Amino acid sequence: MMAAVPPPRQSGRDLRSPGNRGGLRRRRRSRWLRVPMAAARRSAESAREPSPGVKGGTRCLPGPCLAGGGGERFCASSPFRGGSGGGRTRVAGAEAAMERREQAVVPVEVLAAVTREQFLQDVYPRRMPVVLKGMELGTCITKWTVDYLSNAEGSKEVKIHVSAVPQMDFLSKNFVYRTLPFDVFVRRAAEFKHKEYFLSEDEKYYLRSVGADARKDIADIRKQFPNLAEDIQIPEYFEKEQFFSSVFRISSAGLQLWTHYDVMDNFLIQVTGKKRVVLYSPRDAPYLYLSGTKSEVLDVDNPDLEKYPLFVKAKRYQCFLEAGDVLFIPALWFHNVISEEFGVALNVFWKHLPAESYDKTDTYGNKDPTAASRAIQILDRALKTLEELPEEYRDFYARRMVLRIQEKAYRNDYG
Repeated sequence: MMAAVPPPRQSGRDLRSPGNRGGLRRRRRSRWLRVPMAAARRSAESAREPSPGVKGGTRCLPGPCLAGGGGERFCASSPFRGGSGGGRTRVAGAEAAMERREQAVVPVEVLAAVTREQFLQDVYPRRMPVVLKGMELGTCITKWTVDYLSNAEGSKEVKIHVSAVPQMDFLSKNFVYRTLPFDVFVRRAAEFKHKEYFLSEDEKYYLRSVGADARKDIADIRKQFPNLAEDIQIPEYFEKEQFFSSVFRISSAGLQLWTHYDVMDNFLIQVTGKKRVVLYSPRDAPYLYLSGTKSEVLDVDNPDLEKYPLFVKAKRYQCFLEAGDVLFIPALWFHNVISEEFGVALNVFWKHLPAESYDKTDTYGNKDPTAASRAIQILDRALKTLEELPEEYRDFYARRMVLRIQEKAYRNDYG
């Protein structure tokens, strides 16, 4: 029988949550959005100042918001990179910060003893992240100690990320790639201080397995780490033909990975150690300052609200994973992961859409579906065409385009 489990390490007042069928879940208030009033006022004042090159005020469109639904305002210089706005404007973000100096943390639902049928019928269709406990994962949970891992795959060479700081940033590349024998890497990753190191004695290590040729081959633990693959039982909660990849991961304690999304559904299987995972709905993409599939907001606990004022509008979901837990992350959900302990995990990705929907050259599971890529290219051409019009016409027809996108493509029943 599928049973709801109280989310671990949460405190605060109870609330009824969508998708929980009337059940009570716990909410904790986060500390990270205690915004200094002076900073918020400065940002709010700058939001009202005229933007450079725009006559008569801010580059902000009144009326329904392309980013967040009716009754709000849409900023032409949105937090998306490569948009037509050209630069940042601080619109509404600081004012929202003053009104909401604390942002609630929504705990991810936790369920136990979920069968395949229950998952497919009751959990999967909701398209919300869920922590699954009590799943049969094989002997890896008890076997995968540092000594066992080191001996199981020996001295085969692996390419790893090495960072002198805990927060890894893919956009600024604040890490280096190095190659080590697997057994040496495992022992270093498990250490807090290093006698041998590349950058510093406190450096962090991270392994994200890839295929033999990362440009062509997909990660599969059965091929890259066959001895360890024998110990783990992957939950068969999807059809075999939907399988895309199984990514083996090892992280140093304290390492935090950048916020990003994937275009395929996945299970994050926590084999050893503990993780905290922060998630954001696809609907909150306009507030995450995207560059491709990644967010520019590196520190989600202490965000720079002068630089990223709209980030306060993103609803934060959160869970804590222990050994044996499985987190279902639906496609397009943003996630930021911190390893609270040295840990080993396996990501299993599968195709939620028909196979022909995906880019055949995608080996990581993060390239936009082919139809989405075509739509973005068409939009870019349309925006280029608008540049042929005088400013007032360009402004008018841009607003019409925004409204048409809202009417034709928006949905309001998730996240």
